[in-house]
Amino acid sequence: MKILVISSLFPYPPIQGKAQVRTFSFLKHLNTNHDITLVTQESEQVLEEDIDALQEQIKNCVVFPPVTHPENSKGFLETAKQLGVFVQQGTPPGVLSNYSQAIQKWIDEAIASEKFDLLLCEGSANEIYFRPEWQQKIPTIIDIHRSVYGIYKHQVETNGNDSGLKEQLSLPILRRYEKQYCYKFAAVIVANQTEQKILKNLKIEVPITLVPNGLNLQVFPKRLSNKSGHRITFVGTMDKPANIDAARFFSLEVFPKIRQRYPDAILDIVGSRPVPEVLELNKLSGVNVTGQVPYLLDYLHNTTVCVIPIRNSIGTKMRTLEALATGTPIVASDYGLEGLSVDSPGHPLAAMRANDVDEYVYAVGRLFQDEKLREKLSNNGRALIENEYTWEQMTQRYEQVLLDTYSKFQ
Repeated sequence: MKILVISSLFPYPPIQGKAQVRTFSFLKHLNTNHDITLVTQESEQVLEEDIDALQEQIKNCVVFPPVTHPENSKGFLETAKQLGVFVQQGTPPGVLSNYSQAIQKWIDEAIASEKFDLLLCEGSANEIYFRPEWQQKIPTIIDIHRSVYGIYKHQVETNGNDSGLKEQLSLPILRRYEKQYCYKFAAVIVANQTEQKILKNLKIEVPITLVPNGLNLQVFPKRLSNKSGHRITFVGTMDKPANIDAARFFSLEVFPKIRQRYPDAILDIVGSRPVPEVLELNKLSGVNVTGQVPYLLDYLHNTTVCVIPIRNSIGTKMRTLEALATGTPIVASDYGLEGLSVDSPGHPLAAMRANDVDEYVYAVGRLFQDEKLREKLSNNGRALIENEYTWEQMTQRYEQVLLDTYSKFQ
C-alpha cells in the first residue's frame, strides 16, 4: 500500500520519549512492506543530522519548519482568549497553536491527487489536519498516543477538590472534542487499556484496537547476574510531575524506614532534568540524584531493586518495560504496573506490588534478603517482555489494523 502518515511531532531520535519511539518503531516496520510518505515538522530540538538519519530510514519524508508565533505575554487576557476559542470550537488551544497552514495545504493537495491508499494520523494532535469528508475517499486511521480527555479526567478524579477550575470546566468540552474527532476515522488505535476503556465509554461507534508500546530487546539486554546488597534505583525524567512526586514520596517517606533496617542502603534517583524539588533530595543520607547519565543500563544492571513508586499517572510505563527487560527485580505501584500481567492469577510472578509506605518497606526488604525471589522476578520479567512486548510483535498488530481497515474500504 501507499500510506500517507502525518506526525507533526518529529519522530527522531527515537529515544526522546514514548511518542517518538512509538511512531518511529511503527514507521520503520511499515516501511519494509509498504510505500510510506511521512509528513512531519521540525522543532527547536531537531538537529540537521536527525533529519538526515530519519530520511535514511523513510525516503519519502517531507519536513516542514516549526510554526512561529509573534511574541506576546501569556497573561490573563491571553489565557481567556484561548479558553474562549476552546469553548467555541472544542479544539484545545495547544492543538490550535501548533497548526501549520503549509502542512494543511500539502496534505489537501496529496489527498486530491488520489495517489495514496491509506491515511494515518500519528498522535491526536494531528487530527486537526484531517477533514471528515476524506472518509469517503480513503481509509483513515488514528493512533492516539495519549487521550487528552483521559489525562484531564484522571487529573480531576485524583486531585478531587484541589483540581483547578480550568480543568473541571474543560472536561466536558474535551469529552465532546475527543468523541467528535474520532468519528473522522475508520479505525482507532490506543496504547493502553485505560484509554481504550475511556474511549469505549464515550460510545464511539468506531473500532478501537489496543496496541501497547514495545521494546527493542537488543537495546535492553538482560543483566548477567542478580545483585545482592542494598541498592535501590528509581529511573525517570525528573521534571515530570508524576516522577517528582514519586521521587519525593519514596525518598522522604519510604527510604528512611528502609534505612532503619538496612543502614547501608543506597537510593539512586536517575534521570535527566531534575528540578530543585528533586535536587534537594541529595541532602538526604544515602540518596544520590544523578541527573542525566551516559548509560542507563549501568544502573539497571547493577542495582539490587528498581522501584517505580508512581502515584498519579495513567498508561503503561516505558521504564517498567525497560526494567523488566533487563531482568531487574521491581517493586512498583498499581500505576507503575498498569496494563501488565505481573502478579495476576495464572501468570508467573514478575514484579512485587506496593502502594503505601509499609508495603514498599516489606517488598524491598524481601528482595534484599531473598536471592531466589530476585532470580525468579528477573527471569519472569524478561520472559514477559520477550513473549508479549517486543516492537516486532506490536508492529505486526499495528500493521494488521491497517490491513483490515483497508480491506473493509474496498
